[in-house]
Amino acid sequence: MLTVWAHPDDDIIFANPMISDALAAGECVRTVFVTAGDAGKGMGYVKARELGILRAYNAMRKNDGLWDAQEFDLSSGLHVRRLSPQGDARVSVLFLRLPDGNITDGGFSATGYATLSKLWDGQSATLAPIDGGSAVSRDQLVASIAELGAALTPAQILTHIPRGSAFAPGDHPDHSVVGSLVREAIGANATLAPGIRYFVGYPSQNLPRNLDDATLDAKVDTYRIYTQQDDVIRCADRSACLKTRKFGEWLQRSYPKTEAELQLG
Repeated sequence: MLTVWAHPDDDIIFANPMISDALAAGECVRTVFVTAGDAGKGMGYVKARELGILRAYNAMRKNDGLWDAQEFDLSSGLHVRRLSPQGDARVSVLFLRLPDGNITDGGFSATGYATLSKLWDGQSATLAPIDGGSAVSRDQLVASIAELGAALTPAQILTHIPRGSAFAPGDHPDHSVVGSLVREAIGANATLAPGIRYFVGYPSQNLPRNLDDATLDAKVDTYRIYTQQDDVIRCADRSACLKTRKFGEWLQRSYPKTEAELQLG
């Protein structure tokens, strides 16, 4: 399973229980976060969110072991930071650390108002990671995701709803761009494309709740573990997490869509 998301926590909010089920079944799971999810707050906040994600994955794989970090460049030239649990080669998390575009799609002053949308739409020729890494072009980013897909040959690819879908309006702009990125990079691969599932993001709160009982309990607990490192959305227990504005509603839903179900305009 290859999963590609805009921000650290999108996976555990929108795609679970699919990811946790795959880990429980012993499957290989590779997760990519395209932006740093920095919210203009700098690397301290970024590293806290990344730690939260590693602890959430430890909870899902039921092992509190340490993770090893590796830095490398893809053939496309994109620099990647990959973390893998010690003694568990079937799991890895990759951070690209591009700037968070903000819910307004205007970016943040701390990162020069840079956004994925500006890169995707050609308003910016390149986009630089917030950790000082080399800037990447739109073509490089597409080639990078295509390269990961070709190298990993995943049976399943999970990501966001792309632009143009009936389920995209009201979602975070970064989500929509990442969904479009995966659709362009991997959707063109006839072998891999049938395995892509696009998950409804923010607009899922308008759909019926479809998770409950033990499945919801496990999902919320994974999310709670993550939030202990994220001081913006920290919640102490199940009840508090489910009462968190908007997040509590998103947690109670998970809506994957096939290409045919996207209702593209």
